[in-house]
Amino acid sequence: MAGLDSLRALAIVFVLVYHHMLFVSRQPDLGWFSNVGWVGVDLFFVLSGYLIGDQILGPLQRGEGLSLPRFYARRLLRTVPAFWAMLALYFSFPGELGGREPPPLWRFLSFTQNIQLPPGTAFSHAWSLCIEEQFYLLLPLLALAGARWLRSVRAAWLLWVAAIAGACALRGWLWQRYGLEAGGAVRGYHPNLYYATWCRADEFLPGLGVAMLKHWHPAVWQRLMARGRGLLVLAGAAVAAALWGAQVHYYVPGVGYGEFMTTFGYSLIALAFGLLLLATLSPATPLHHWRLPGAAALAAWSYSIYLSHKAIGHLVLQALQARGVAADSAWTFGIAMLACLLGGWALYRAVEWPFLRLRQRWVPARAPAARPQHPQPAAHPATPGA
Repeated sequence: MAGLDSLRALAIVFVLVYHHMLFVSRQPDLGWFSNVGWVGVDLFFVLSGYLIGDQILGPLQRGEGLSLPRFYARRLLRTVPAFWAMLALYFSFPGELGGREPPPLWRFLSFTQNIQLPPGTAFSHAWSLCIEEQFYLLLPLLALAGARWLRSVRAAWLLWVAAIAGACALRGWLWQRYGLEAGGAVRGYHPNLYYATWCRADEFLPGLGVAMLKHWHPAVWQRLMARGRGLLVLAGAAVAAALWGAQVHYYVPGVGYGEFMTTFGYSLIALAFGLLLLATLSPATPLHHWRLPGAAALAAWSYSIYLSHKAIGHLVLQALQARGVAADSAWTFGIAMLACLLGGWALYRAVEWPFLRLRQRWVPARAPAARPQHPQPAAHPATPGA
């Protein structure tokens, strides 16, 4: 879908410019856009929440059941080969690719590297992939449990709200310990809060909520899809407010991380992106149909770009500084961006694309003649997964 390609392309651009600022130029090359680029991860989480939720809830709603081996096999073939390729490079050349020695290999292989992760280690940006993989592991299990045990859609929505509220409460409590510069407390902010699964996993829920609306409330969904232009205006205002909060109130020099943005900001940013996703899915909005030049390619390569861009940026920086080119120059920015795109394309074509073709051959998206695992009685159409 053109609209989803545009959102995925926007997410990877956010991440690229933010990490270029942090690890290459050490200045906001694109001004406020660079400063708020960390929200690209939040947008990826929202997109994953919807796309994976749609894959799981759709078959359950149609009574087709859900094959866990099939789901996990497709996820592993999608994410693991390119990840392992970059992992091999980082463990072979940790110093050359930037950062200190990486955490133990088992932390990466078990996707627990993000837990108590100290900033600055090699391949540290894989923390968000760890949270993604944990989400892929747990969501189908929770969906099957909900289809069996929850007796109403209302109960599922109450759990959805409770999970977001619980994450906000936990972040607020942790902010009191790690949010302020006084006493060096902020040194614990990233390991205990920013990278922590329990503080960031609620950002999948707005995307999952869009999938829940689509499959559990078809009449409401149709009305929303017909009002896409209004949704787009509302989403635009929400995203603008979220980005303003990220720019002005996320971190205050000399004070520390903002209490409101730490407690509620992550969830509010994800909810704003959830509204943008909802508007993008509406055929009534131009964003649904527009094919922005290059967006489809960026969307296809985004995972490989994400995996490889920090290492490539570090190599470009070393090569240009050896020739007297300043780290904060426009030349460095342009060459680094181009190199990251080319490196991501190369990883995609060499590793990711061949395994995607194998996935389609070995475990296609729809299994033939799949039998429902948990058929729901027709008398309970409101049951999640019915």
